[in-house]
Amino acid sequence: MTLVTLRDVLQPALKGGYAVPGLVCLGWEDARAFVAAAEAERAPVILQAGPGARAHMPVSVWGAMFRHLAEGASVPVVAHLDHGTSLADCRAGLDSGFSSVMFDGSDLPLAENIDATATVAALAHAAGASCEGEIGFVGYAGGAASAGTDPEDAARFARETGVDAMAISIGNLHLQQDPGNGLDLARLRAIEALTDVALVIHGGSGVPFDQRAELSATSHIAKFNIGTELRMVFGAALRAAMARDANRFDRNAILTDTHDPMQHAAQAVFRGLGASGRA
Repeated sequence: MTLVTLRDVLQPALKGGYAVPGLVCLGWEDARAFVAAAEAERAPVILQAGPGARAHMPVSVWGAMFRHLAEGASVPVVAHLDHGTSLADCRAGLDSGFSSVMFDGSDLPLAENIDATATVAALAHAAGASCEGEIGFVGYAGGAASAGTDPEDAARFARETGVDAMAISIGNLHLQQDPGNGLDLARLRAIEALTDVALVIHGGSGVPFDQRAELSATSHIAKFNIGTELRMVFGAALRAAMARDANRFDRNAILTDTHDPMQHAAQAVFRGLGASGRA
């Protein structure tokens, strides 16, 4: 088995000047394609099941599926529960075999976020798993506005929670379909000056590709979450598969046509973060 924790892959990334993608999974087809991409690139991979995925399929099934993929993989695979919003969410992930959990207390007052995240971190570490937390608030394209991470708050958060990774808000947005104007480098450098924890960018699809590459090599950002751009590839491949033969109805045959486009798109993500050849 090559199931590993978030800390197992992010600490080498910090030292080696690259980042590892946290790839958002919605089903078997994309999760399998992402592991195939990681193996082709000889890169570690973080498979993520967020709230939407867990509403569609039970967390226990996600845990079993991720562990199954890890058992057959030749590269390190992290099974990561993304955006757990309660202790119960994170406990369920750990009980289901996830090797990493994220507690998202970003909408809580600072002290409450710290206390709740520290509780989850202690629970995860006792189970031999890792914990990611969030300080500041990463908003949504066309939705809730962001609240930028305060560097002093970030330093306190990292120090008092004991998290293995810290998601920050520096101009990134969830669900952004096109590369935006880039991240706030001044805020990033101020955060880096006060803490040495591995940093995480949610909404990585909205970060320009050249800035992703630069920051993977030159900053404390060791994890970029990538979802929207890969979901767009899946959607395009699915529509193309249906258009080729309007009479097709076997879902397995149709979904098979999404594998290669998803794998190739994911391989480009690994290369862009400098992760290729690191496993």
